[in-house]
Amino acid sequence: MNIIITGASQGVGFELVKYFCDNVDDVSIVAVARNLEKLEKLKQECFNRYNVAIHIISLDVSKADIASSFAKSLPTDINKIDILINNSAALINRPFQESTYEDALYLYKVNTLAPYFITQSVLPLLEKSPIAHVVNISSMGGFQGSSKFPGLSLYSSTKAALSNITECLAEELSRTNIKVNALALGSVNTIMLRDAFPDFTSPNSPDSMAKFIGDFAINCGAIFNGKILPVSNSTP
Repeated sequence: MNIIITGASQGVGFELVKYFCDNVDDVSIVAVARNLEKLEKLKQECFNRYNVAIHIISLDVSKADIASSFAKSLPTDINKIDILINNSAALINRPFQESTYEDALYLYKVNTLAPYFITQSVLPLLEKSPIAHVVNISSMGGFQGSSKFPGLSLYSSTKAALSNITECLAEELSRTNIKVNALALGSVNTIMLRDAFPDFTSPNSPDSMAKFIGDFAINCGAIFNGKILPVSNSTP
C-alpha cells in the first residue's frame, strides 16, 4: 500500500506515519513537511522501531508552484497512490480587527489551496489504485453549526473551504475509483491546539487521533464519499 501524508513532521501527521508503519504490511510511505530535521528524525525512528524505510520530502506547501514541485519530488518507484492524507495546516490566532491580508493569504495557501493542488498533482497516480482514498483533515472550527471562537475566524474559514472542496472533488471525480472525504477534527493535544487555546487540555492525544484517522483512511473509502465527518468529544 502506498500512502502520502502531508504535515508529517509533528503532531497527528507524525503519529500517522508511525501508525501505518506499525499496522500495514508491505507499506510505502511518503512523509511531507517543511522541517527537514524533524522528518529525518521521523525516518530514523520508523526504521529503528518498525524496520520501515519511509520516503521524506521537505516542501513548503504555501508556495505557488506546489503542484509541480510536489509531483517532481515524489520517488520514481511510486507507480500508484492508495491513500493521500492532506494533513498540513497552519493557524494564526489573531483578533478580527488585527488580521491582515497576508495572514489570510498564508492560511488559505496552506490549509485550502495546498490540499487542492497536491491532490490534483497526483491524480494520475490515484487513478491507478482500485482503492484510492483522499482524506482531507478539516476542523470543527470550519464545521457548520459548531462553536466558534474569537481570533480564529480566518483559520476556521479556511477549514470550511476545505470541507466544501472535499464535497466538490468527490463529485468531480465521481466517474473514477477515487473517494474523497474530510474529517473535521476537534481538539487534539498538539502545538497548534496550544496556539489556539493556551489554557485548554484536550482529552485526545495525537497517537489516539492518528489511529482513528488511519483506520478511517484504510477501511472507509468504500463506505463514504464526499462526506464531512465531525470527530469531536469536547468544546473546543
